[in-house]
Parts: sequence; C-alpha cells; structure tokens
Amino acid sequence: MTLLDKITEKILRQIDEAGFRQEGAFNLRHNGIALCHGDSEHIKIKKKEDKPGIDVYIDGDTQGEQVHIPVVVDASGMTDVVYNDFFIAEGADVTIVAGCGIHNSGCNESRHDGIHSFHVAKGANVRYEEKHYGGGEGSGARVLNPVTNIYMEEEAVFTLDTAQIRGVDSTRRETNIVLGKGAKLYVMEKLMTHDAQEAVSNMEVQMDGEGSSAQIISRSVVKGSSSQIFHPKAVGNARCHAHVQCDSIIMDHAQVSSIPEINAKHLDAAIIHEAAIGRINDEQLIKLRTMGMTEEEAENVIIENFLN
Repeated sequence: MTLLDKITEKILRQIDEAGFRQEGAFNLRHNGIALCHGDSEHIKIKKKEDKPGIDVYIDGDTQGEQVHIPVVVDASGMTDVVYNDFFIAEGADVTIVAGCGIHNSGCNESRHDGIHSFHVAKGANVRYEEKHYGGGEGSGARVLNPVTNIYMEEEAVFTLDTAQIRGVDSTRRETNIVLGKGAKLYVMEKLMTHDAQEAVSNMEVQMDGEGSSAQIISRSVVKGSSSQIFHPKAVGNARCHAHVQCDSIIMDHAQVSSIPEINAKHLDAAIIHEAAIGRINDEQLIKLRTMGMTEEEAENVIIENFLN
C-alpha cells in the first residue's frame, strides 16, 4: 500500500465522497504519474502506451462494483493532460468515481485537462461521478478543462453526475454524448463559482436511436464577480424524448448566461427545455434568519439545498 501525504489525503476527501481506498479497482494519478493502482476480478486497468492515460476494461460480470480514478495536482506551474478510455461490456453494472483536485501554493498556473471517453455496450448500466475542487494559498490559477465523450449502444443506461465544489479559477467543460436505440441518459451538473472565476459548460446530446431518452439538469450558483455560460444542446435524430433544465442563482455582481438549445430532426422527436435565473428567495432568507442564523449562514443553507 502506497503512503499518501496530507495534501493528497485532504484533496481526496473533497473529490471522493465514497472514500478512496487502495483496494479493488483503482488508479490514483498524482502530478502526471500513476502513484498507485490495482485491479479487481472483473475490472482491469492498463496504462496507455502511446499517450498519457489509462484504458479501463469492465467485463459483463461486473455487478454493483466501483472503480476509483481520482487525480491530484499539487505542483505549481504544472499542466497535466490525460486520456482515459473506458470499455464497459454488455450487461455490466458499475459506478466510476473520478474527480480532480488542484492544490496550488505557488504563483504559476496549475492545470489539468482530462479527456475521458466511455464506450458503453448493450444493456450496460454506468454511473459516473466527477467532482472538481481547487485549494491552496498561492496566487497561481487553478484550471480544469474536462472533455467527456460517451457512446451508448442499445438499451444502455448512463448517469452523469458532475460537480464543481469550489476554488477552480477557470473551467471549460466539453461534453459529447451519442445515444443508441432505447438508451437512457441522466445528467446532473452542479457548479459554483465565486470571486473572479469563470466557467463555460458546453454539452451536446445526439439521440440517434429509436426510443432513446435524455434528462439533463444543470444547477449553478454564481457569486462575487464570477461568470458562467451554459450551452446544453439536445438533438433528436429519431423518435426520442428529452428534457433540458437549467436553473441558476445569481448573487453580488456576478453574471450568468443560460442558452439551452433543442433541435428536432425527426417527426417524433419530443424535446423540452426550461431555463431560470434568479436571486435567493427573500422569504426563505428571512425564515432562516428568524431561526438565529446569520445572513451568511442562511445563504449557505439555501445554496447547499439548491445544489443538492
């Protein structure tokens, strides 16, 4: 078992709620290298030979198992680029817990670009959890630019649960998803920015298969002088159903743009979108204040419940 330093352990507690353990299938990437990794009976992790990253093979006998693949960057001035591919076999049921934490105590930008591609076979059920977090007392920026590509075969189910907790100065999220016949997609995106942070999230979902469906929910809180742009796009190329919902709370001097886009290319493509931006509800704030909370405490309770 590899001993982890205090900074790495602290970051892992932030980005892996289930608790990172060096058992079963796991891979911990630290400052651009695999610090430790392990396989299980049904999940094998192999290092790529042509570029940085791993290939994760999940066989069809995987039922209810988890694989943890966190990334930690604590070297100031480092740019870490990684390519991870996941091959999920027919009938598998698996939870993949990822996430990246950057601890920057220096004055130079630290950055992680993670390109993840999921190849989901017929009837497989995948839950993918990814949290992003920034910390450290340095003035250098903490930058995270994830790219997520998901290819779903017939009757596959994929749940994408992503969250940016705090401390990330700049992020550009690119998500591309293709659904086969009868495939079902569930997306929950949670994002909070503060100070002068910037966040852009682009998502395109192509529903190619007959009877495919997608539910996309985005919730965000934008504080200080930060800014956010959301652009989810749902394209119906067959008989399908999709619902896109973007809700944001705006505070202080922040800015937020929500641009849901729906595109029907088939007579029986039923796609709905909703978008709402507003401030914290005054009645809720007053009620919590009467219970003895300060204004800041009351705001934090409202924000936590909104995001969760």
